[in-house]
This record gives sequence, C-alpha cells and structure tokens, in this order.
Amino acid sequence: MNEDYVSILESQEDKFMGTRSCYRMRIRIANLKWFERALLIVGLILVGISVTTYVSGRIYSQWEVARFHAGIVYPAGQESSWLVNKKPVDFSLWSRQRIEAYEATYNERIDKPLALLKMDKLRLEVPVYEGTDDLVLNRGLGRIVGTAHLGESGNVGIAGHRDGFFRGLKDVSVGDTLEIETVTGTQTYIIDWIRVVGREDVSVLKNESGSALTLVTCYPFYFVGSAPKRYIVHASLRDKYNTQNEPAKASLQATASGTKENTQ
Repeated sequence: MNEDYVSILESQEDKFMGTRSCYRMRIRIANLKWFERALLIVGLILVGISVTTYVSGRIYSQWEVARFHAGIVYPAGQESSWLVNKKPVDFSLWSRQRIEAYEATYNERIDKPLALLKMDKLRLEVPVYEGTDDLVLNRGLGRIVGTAHLGESGNVGIAGHRDGFFRGLKDVSVGDTLEIETVTGTQTYIIDWIRVVGREDVSVLKNESGSALTLVTCYPFYFVGSAPKRYIVHASLRDKYNTQNEPAKASLQATASGTKENTQ
C-alpha cells in the first residue's frame, strides 16, 4: 500500500513538473515574441526617421534651389529647364551632428542665395550665401567676407563644413571642373591645385588678377574635435558666361547703367 501511495505521489509530482516546465516554456515563447515585436517596432521607427530625413532634406534643398532660380529671368520656353537636373542633398557622407544642424535651419530665415555651386563628380548642387556664420554654413556654403564677389574678377573664397557639403572635396582631383551659377549666367572653373595649410594661413585667399575660386574646409575630414588644418581647393575660370541667362544679364546691365546716369 505504501509503495502504491508513493508511486501515485511520484506520478503526480511528474505531472506537476511537466506542467511547470510547459508553463515556463510558454513564458519564454511569449517573451521571445514580445522581443521580436519590439525589435520590429524599433526597426520601423528607425526606417521612418531615415526616410523622413532624406525626404525633408530633398524637399528643402530643392526649395532653396527654386528660391535661387526665382530671381532668374529665363528665355521663353526655358522657365523650367533647371528642374531636369535638380540634385537632392546626399547625407551619406555627413556626420549625424551636421545632419541635425542642417535640419535645425528649416525654420530659420535667411537671405536668398547668391549662387549655386555645382560639381557633377560629387553629385553636388548647393546654395552659396553671403558670410560664414553658423546659420549659413549649416544651410549651405558661404562667401568669405573680404574676398572677391561672385561674378567679378578676383579670388572668391567659399567656405563649407568638412562633415557636411564639403566632405566630398576629399575625392576631387586636379583637372576636375565645377560651376558657379548666378543670375547673370554660369561660369565653369577647373581645379588647378589642392593643398593643406595651417588654420591661420590666409595667404590662399589673397586676391588675384584673374578669376578664381578658393574652396576652404577644415582638415582632416574625420578629425574629432576642432580640426587643426585647412583643406584648400583652388580653381581658375575656364569659360566665360554662357548665354542661357542673357535676358537677366541685359536687365542687370540696364539697371546698372540707369543707376550710373542718375548719379552723374
């Protein structure tokens, strides 16, 4: 009798342990399913953030390009020709901090761009503004005050962030071309030298008799903290103004002529 009783107890204990084991297994499976759902939700959120960043950057950059072109008088039938080659901002080389700084400028007011700088090799089309304050350099590129003005002869200094629009300069070479588009037309420049200088060396910005662009950014490109040097890309004018924006050029010349007559 005692043996039968013990056997019954052991059988019940085995059933209890089996039930307990099944219960634990169910809890583990439920936890794994919850973890999988959590990972899926996090993944969808990250994808959403990436898509939003890309789309907003694309839309905003194209809006800035459109705002620049709004000041250009195109020949009949060419009003929308610039739409064909619009280039969205490519954030692939940018630092996370620079992307956030760029996005923070969306609601900031800023003067219209002076020009657009284009480099087909880098798939770059970026507005150039006046000055080099934080807002300007977070939004685009800036003409360095004290250097020649865009569209005039002399050496035009243009600054940009090494972890933003100008990070691609690490991949340019002597002989590459770039364009500056202003309301009076488009000028083509060819890169004739590249060098690294100390941060205090401003000799690279000295004025020149011809027409040149000097692109300036910090160096090394992936240095953490305040970069100790400057990366300089110098380009000289290759072609004169084209005739695409001739009506705008004529309008500006007429305005300048009228102003001159009124002051005499």
